[in-house]
Amino acid sequence: MIEYLHTNLSYILAGISVGGQYALIAIGYTMVYGILRLINFAHGDVFMWAGLMMVYLAASLPIGVALPLVLVLTVALGFLIERAAYKPLRQAPRMSVMISAIGVSYLLQNAALYFTGGLAKVYPSIPWLSKTVTIWGATTKMVTLVTPVLTIVLVLVLTLLIKYTKIGMAMRAVSKDFETSQLMGIRINSVISVTFIIGSFLAAVGSLLYFTNYSSVTPTSGGMPGLKCFVAAVFGGIGSIPGAVIGAFIIGICENIIKGGNSIFGITTDWTTFSDAFTFVLLIVILLVKPTGLFGEKPTDKV
Repeated sequence: MIEYLHTNLSYILAGISVGGQYALIAIGYTMVYGILRLINFAHGDVFMWAGLMMVYLAASLPIGVALPLVLVLTVALGFLIERAAYKPLRQAPRMSVMISAIGVSYLLQNAALYFTGGLAKVYPSIPWLSKTVTIWGATTKMVTLVTPVLTIVLVLVLTLLIKYTKIGMAMRAVSKDFETSQLMGIRINSVISVTFIIGSFLAAVGSLLYFTNYSSVTPTSGGMPGLKCFVAAVFGGIGSIPGAVIGAFIIGICENIIKGGNSIFGITTDWTTFSDAFTFVLLIVILLVKPTGLFGEKPTDKV
């Protein structure tokens, strides 16, 4: 067992790191669904835009200025999307809101295509995070070690915010019963806006960590991570923050173990080809075995 860990430590560390990055994005999916019962298909593209904004801002501003500015602008983008694309459809059928979300996703992708010309943009090197470190013979970047710690800290802060603050209690009330919360005087629009702001902020942090490892950004960079994070949210039980985090870590670790291929399974097959497919096979299995996910609540019909 010790020899196994030593041999494959780089894959395990990478898996934990990617899992933390997926967790930060998956929380945005699960929070929005918990309140609006909406899958925000544009969330992965907000993550991609955070990466692009960092590329352009770092080219003309010091990293110390560009970093907080990216966080602020990503939050503003998430807020704008909610107000422009979702708020006017608050009373519309759920299918209309879903179509709007898909439309926003394509709008963000095409806007990125226009500004970049479809070319991959090199992500700037962030001091300290990009530093190379060696652990037990495995070489990795500092961001690999920082990501799980930062993810756990942010999740704990978010949990405390939801549990003990006024806006957090309002979010819990709205997630339980949207209509009754509105009748009780809770400002629904403010709660929803705060939800999008938190989700966009976490996506921006996840973007900084993710693109430090995957050093280029394209208009489609948010597609696959977005889908995997959605799967993580469903796997853990969509609407459950702990479930989304655990699901993301499981997917991240398994994906990187599969990428290890030969050195982990001891055969000559190139397992890397199936690393993305595994995520969606996992989704099918969990929907067949436990449709509500690991921590999802069984839906109850109102009479």
